[in-house]
Amino acid sequence: MIKNFYYKNKQIALVIKNSYSNEGIKFFTQDDSAQQIAYMSHPKNAVIKAHIHNKVQRKVSHTQETLIIKKGKLRLDLYSQEKEYIESTILETGDIVFLAYGGHGLKCLEDVSMIEVKQGPYLGVNDKERFAEISDEKVIINE
Repeated sequence: MIKNFYYKNKQIALVIKNSYSNEGIKFFTQDDSAQQIAYMSHPKNAVIKAHIHNKVQRKVSHTQETLIIKKGKLRLDLYSQEKEYIESTILETGDIVFLAYGGHGLKCLEDVSMIEVKQGPYLGVNDKERFAEISDEKVIINE
């Protein structure tokens, strides 16, 4: 299952649930996205030709990140770029989330291990701005 989250007609997140399956190659992101996310399914003995990626100058205006939940369960809280709370969803073992725009916060509901992928280079304290998160009582879960 695929869940897209939008705010004012702009994609803020894409969740690929662990149960998702498809034949062949399916890209979930637009060609102009700074990160490209695809699901690939190939039969035994399929060959993906050896290749390199050409050196290309790209302009990135904001960081996008992808989280791969290896173990556990967490709540993902989504915010607008103006730090307004939008909604939340639950991520579990095997789920993947592409955080395209806006803000986000996470609350671990179980012990969690995950992998984060995002653009670099990392700018330390200048890389992000922290702000007050939504209180548990005001959370709206979008299943």
